[in-house]
Order: sequence, then C-alpha cells, then structure tokens
Amino acid sequence: MMVLAVLFAVLGAMSNAVGTAFQRKAASTVSQGGGVRLLRALVHRPAWAIGIAGVTGAALFQALALVNGPMALVQPLFILELPFALLVAIPLMHRRLNAQGWWAVAAMVAGLTVLLASAAPAGSRQQAPMTRWLPVLLLTVGAITAAVLLARTSTSPLFRAAALATGAAIGNALTAALMKSAAGRFADAGLPAFLTAWQTYGFALTGIAALLLLENALQAGPLAASQPALTIGDASVSLLLGVVLFEETIRTGWWLLPEALGVGLIVWGVLRLTRVVPHLVEVVR
Repeated sequence: MMVLAVLFAVLGAMSNAVGTAFQRKAASTVSQGGGVRLLRALVHRPAWAIGIAGVTGAALFQALALVNGPMALVQPLFILELPFALLVAIPLMHRRLNAQGWWAVAAMVAGLTVLLASAAPAGSRQQAPMTRWLPVLLLTVGAITAAVLLARTSTSPLFRAAALATGAAIGNALTAALMKSAAGRFADAGLPAFLTAWQTYGFALTGIAALLLLENALQAGPLAASQPALTIGDASVSLLLGVVLFEETIRTGWWLLPEALGVGLIVWGVLRLTRVVPHLVEVVR
C-alpha cells in the first residue's frame, strides 16, 4: 500500500509539474486582469488547456495516493513538482539549467528522502469526525481569506505573489484532506457514497479556489516569491492536517534531528532553485 502511495504521488507530482509549467506560460501572456477576468482570458490559451489537463491528471493520481497512504507521506512528495516543473519548463522556454540549479535539485531530493525516511509517516484512517473538521475548516478558510486580503492591500509584486501562493498552498492542503476523505468513501462504499459525501463537493470547491489563487500568484510576481510559499506551505499544512484530522503519526525524539536536516535541505534547495530560474542560460539554436 505504501509503495503504491509513493508511486501515485510521484506520478501526481510529475503531472502537476506539466500543469504548472504550462499554466505559468499561459499566465505570462496575460498582462492585466485578475480573478474571474484572468480566468476568462486564460481559457483561450492552448497552453492553459494543457496545464489544466496536467492538473486533472495530478488530481486523479493524488486521490489514488491518498487512498493508499497517509497525507503526511503523500503530500510532501509533491515537493518533487518543482524540479519536475523545471525539467518541463526548461525546454519549453528553450533554456538550460546551470550547475547551481542541479545542485539545488539534488538538495531537494536528498532532503525529501532524509525527511520521509526519518519521519516514517504512518496512519490508515480515511475519515474524521465533524468535531475535527469544523475547526480545521474555519482556520484554513480564515487563513486563505486573510492571505487574499493582504495581497489586495499591497503594491509589492513580491509580497502579493507570496501571499496569494500561501493562500493557494493552504487551499491545496485542505483540498487534499477533503479528497482523501471523499476517496475513502468511494473505496469503502462505491459511487453513491462518494456522490453524497459533503467532502466530495468540498474538495471540488476548494480545488477551484486554490487553482484561481495559483493563477493570480503566478501573474502577480516572480516565481522566486510564489514557489517557496506554495511548495513548502502545501507540504507543511498537509502534514499538520494529516496529524490533526486523521491521527497520522511521525517519529519524534532524536528522529527530529535528521528530520530538521531534511527540511533544511529542502528549504535551501527551493530557495536556491527559485533564484537560479530567472538566470537560466539560453540554449543556442
């Protein structure tokens, strides 16, 4: 089961990387607008359609991964989306990654391996009582709303991109939690239970909201501002939701030392990679 969870999560990260790269390409062609107006402009871009196909495939793989493993294992694996997205975006932009970029990718992969091997996430619950869902929904929706309001009051492209990406990260984590519960209903009782579960419609709504926030974050400012908040925020909030909602466990005690090392490598790799990306060396045709 854990092997399947890892496999589907990696496939989901790859599919999401395709989606992110093509969404970024589409968003960069829209000079003005936001919210629904931005979405209307994007639907006419072929690159955006490819991006949506990638995101749709990622959602399917993510659901399969969440059915077979804990959120605390599955969601951090989506950190691999960033290096995968670069591998897709580099030929898309006719560029190549320098040595520093490859070292950053290696640091991210090594850090993720150390973190997950040390934490050993475990848990088999698919459902949570409403007494846990209600405070989680209030806190996450409140945090997303606060991120949007902060972005609207700022004129700094860096801050706006980071704030919107943080909102998208929280939305992605909440979507994963709702998806895990809805997919569990489907696995246990079939399609009727899936269609009558409130979590099914919850993850559809939060997923759309997170996608819209992501589109606006990508347009609001540089990748160096949005990607760290999106990548690290999604994994962190997802791990927390897995523990709070589904009683998932990770190792503590002295295991916290290698876990902290893994987190440090990931953070360094993400920050370094997002600084290297704007300086990619153009390929001579």
